[in-house]
Amino acid sequence: MIVRRSTLWWNVVSLRRSAGFLFTLLLGASVQSAQDVFTPDHVARIRTVKSVAISPDGTKVAYELSVPRNPFDETDGPAWSELHVAHRAGGIRSYVTGQTNLSAVAWTPDGKGLSFLAKRKDDEHQSIYSIELSGGEARRIVSHPTDIVEYVWSPDGKRIAYLATQAVDEETRELEGKGFNQIIYEENWRPVRIWIIHPEAREEDARLIEHEGSASSLHWSPVGSKLAVTLSPTSLIDDQIMRRKLHLLDADEGTILARFDNPGKIGKIAWSTDGAHVAAVSGADLNDPFAGRLMVASSKGGLLTDIMPDYDLGHISDIVWQDAETLVFLAYEGVLSFHGRVSLDGSRIEKIVPLGGPVLRRLSLSEDGSTAAFLADSPKHPREVYYLKEGDDAPRRLTHSNSWFSGMQMALQEVVRFKARDGLEIEGLLIRPLNEEEGVRYPLILNVHGGPDSHYSHGWLTSYTSPGQIAAARGFAIFYPNYRGSTGRGVRFSKHGQADSAGKEFDDLIDAVDHLIGTGLVDSDRVGITGGSYGGYASAWGATYYSDRFAAAVMAAGISNAISKVGTTDIPYEMFLVHHRKWLWDDWEYFLKRSPIYYVNRARTPILILHGAEDPRVHPSQAMELYRHLKVQGKVPVRLVLYRGEGHANNRAASRLDRSSRTLRWLEHYLKGPGGDPPSYRIEYERTSAETAQEPGISTSKY
Repeated sequence: MIVRRSTLWWNVVSLRRSAGFLFTLLLGASVQSAQDVFTPDHVARIRTVKSVAISPDGTKVAYELSVPRNPFDETDGPAWSELHVAHRAGGIRSYVTGQTNLSAVAWTPDGKGLSFLAKRKDDEHQSIYSIELSGGEARRIVSHPTDIVEYVWSPDGKRIAYLATQAVDEETRELEGKGFNQIIYEENWRPVRIWIIHPEAREEDARLIEHEGSASSLHWSPVGSKLAVTLSPTSLIDDQIMRRKLHLLDADEGTILARFDNPGKIGKIAWSTDGAHVAAVSGADLNDPFAGRLMVASSKGGLLTDIMPDYDLGHISDIVWQDAETLVFLAYEGVLSFHGRVSLDGSRIEKIVPLGGPVLRRLSLSEDGSTAAFLADSPKHPREVYYLKEGDDAPRRLTHSNSWFSGMQMALQEVVRFKARDGLEIEGLLIRPLNEEEGVRYPLILNVHGGPDSHYSHGWLTSYTSPGQIAAARGFAIFYPNYRGSTGRGVRFSKHGQADSAGKEFDDLIDAVDHLIGTGLVDSDRVGITGGSYGGYASAWGATYYSDRFAAAVMAAGISNAISKVGTTDIPYEMFLVHHRKWLWDDWEYFLKRSPIYYVNRARTPILILHGAEDPRVHPSQAMELYRHLKVQGKVPVRLVLYRGEGHANNRAASRLDRSSRTLRWLEHYLKGPGGDPPSYRIEYERTSAETAQEPGISTSKY
């Protein structure tokens, strides 16, 4: 039986609970030592591997390491990005470190050096750099009048193809400098163009390849001068998501050799080792929310063919050709992942690394196809470098970017499956309270993912958007539901929520809560909900439509008014094709009744609303509308926090720490603390000095 709360629950029930509870606004405080359990400050210092690139000979793995800034000792901004190389036999050598930002790390074709994108102190724009494996200073080898956003080497190393946004003409630049810098909404976009240049040639020697639309995802064939590239009608995000098409170009002549009508969204692209075929991860059709089908076509042109048409248990996430007749791939299947191999005609499929173990996110293969590097994480650590040699039983971890994790207590994380009210099986991940006591019921935080075309995997789940291990250390249970419409379970499951926003998909969340209450773990009076984007939509829905079920809510970048949302977002066609499947004028009542603001009279759940002030995806007005309606009604505690300079996500160190801290404090205040009026709007942050924030775990030994 589920106990329902009264209208004034936050004054009555929470006061009953607060007896003997010592509540503090200092977020570092905990029932256990701050030295051995996670706090927001710990999470703000986590280093994460961003990408992996195995050397052609398979002996080394280059990787980008994301190193968060300390906003109290450094200028605020996004994390720094460093370049390191791990050797398969052990040892790590650092190449570019410190206060630097780089991306797109690649091996030079001869394997003797590395290249990357960076904007260094003397650069006006992002350029291509290279550094010898033997060491020395990185050198700029290609620059351009605008930022280079992507590049690829020719097989012989004599040319580089790169993508750069078309420059503003001199007259326009002069006018903009005089204040004539108006935004002509969705009209004065600039296309991304393809350029070819010899490494270290003069900037003006770069050759432009003329093409329609805007380019992305550039790949050079291992044989000859063909380029695989995706072109969209414009550089607007909606076109890039929904209307990108695969093309093959001649790098010598600059002509289009073939066009492929990929049926839906497009993901990873890869050439066969002989250049005879090109593979792409694509959506099954235009209404498929996720690019997760493996398709192949002849490089001479023709149809893209799904070579695993009967695979409907998950989604393909990454692909590389092992040889001319074989593809290796990564796939998400439920909350797990596996590494597989498939023949060109699809007749032979096998699992190289079976389901379970670390969650494999990215794949890089040596030149002979015998060794692989992975980006992977587990419930015990964020993304790190893993290595697999042909014949090995399982990938081997090469990096330990957060050595201080060894001194941290971690709560148990486990997979949970249950039946929704209509019989559909739903799964998710539960982090149990640290030092859980048998027979005790605990407060629950329901952490809802965005998308909804995404999912949680059985890997690392703690971040600035998710309290995870921080909340577990404070006596919370945290559940991460993969509700219907999530990815990782095939096309059919990912379409289950279409044309039914906030319907059965959010009913799944309530069914998850009821399941956990039924196990004896959760106190039905102390359930909170949080999430970002579509997860923020779910949080607003939980605080209004399902307000009788939630004692606290934190909504981040969420939807409150489905009518105004579809008129202010930068992805209207994606919203139509893979979410609502109807336009506003087709069914006004549908959009009205799928809006949390329609149910503000039900709202009795204290809600913290967090939003980027420059968010183009979910306009800040979505946060403002819900805040204003709740505020003027005056029936429920509500607070709105806008992050200056942030978009749909928080990228700066300070705003990430603030969001993590505020989320935890709000949930703790209403699920474990005194409740009543909101806590002070001021936050007392933990302040770790630059010296104690240093990571001792990276070896700089030479191999």
